Amino acid sequence: MDNRFNEIFSSFTPLHSEISPGHRIIDNFSDCFFFNLHNKQKDDKSRAYQLDNIVIESSSSSSTAIIVTDASIKNDIATSISYMHTYNRPIVKTVHHTVHITSTEAELFAIRYSINQASNHNNIFKIIIVTNSIHTAKRIFDLSSHPFQAHLVAILAELHSFFIQHQNNSIEF
Repeated sequence: MDNRFNEIFSSFTPLHSEISPGHRIIDNFSDCFFFNLHNKQKDDKSRAYQLDNIVIESSSSSSTAIIVTDASIKNDIATSISYMHTYNRPIVKTVHHTVHITSTEAELFAIRYSINQASNHNNIFKIIIVTNSIHTAKRIFDLSSHPFQAHLVAILAELHSFFIQHQNNSIEF
């Protein structure tokens, strides 16, 4: 019998502080996270121009980490890729492979991993995550019941730790 779907995630409990009223990220740090949505009705040139400006601006700041994430599934193997760039350092590429997960789980993992890596740098106060799955990133802050809550709690715990380190810390998607 395959028991992989019967696992209990120790990071999830319905009473976990990250999703309890009064302790939630959206209650305490609502001014620390932002979503820059691209207007799909604009052409690809304006999208490329917008991304160029974000990269140029963030590359000149020693306190900003820019992260590009992507995930895909082929032949039931999920691949999560993230690229991280911080001021005056080479780009770091990280690739993870796993099986039997959805593309949303792979995207959430890539975002979580990236937040963890960027927040471990002492001088990083702003994290910019570029993703083609903005709907997945928005789920991080959706506290309604859904199958990705174990991932949600882990990401929110990472963000809570990052936001509490310094009052000016922020994340932008």
